[in-house]
Amino acid sequence: MSNTVNCVVMNEPGEALAAAPYPGELGQRILENVSKPGWMRWLAHQTMLINENRLTPIDPKHRAFLEQEMENFFFGDGSATPEGYRPPEA
Repeated sequence: MSNTVNCVVMNEPGEALAAAPYPGELGQRILENVSKPGWMRWLAHQTMLINENRLTPIDPKHRAFLEQEMENFFFGDGSATPEGYRPPEA
């Protein structure tokens, strides 16, 4: 049976990640508090942030922005969407 965590994103127990998805203390907090479905939600949100803000993850300023948004998404008041963003129609 897999490990479970009380996911801060999904607000319910869920399957734990196999390893820390990010280095350092933030990655360890994510490992201990975010389920696989919660992490997938972040990846989708991060992709939207990268695309809408035309970020390059190789740029240190852009990486710092994404790390702060990750912190906000999981442990803060949530990560904001870019101004004027409209989700794609289904």
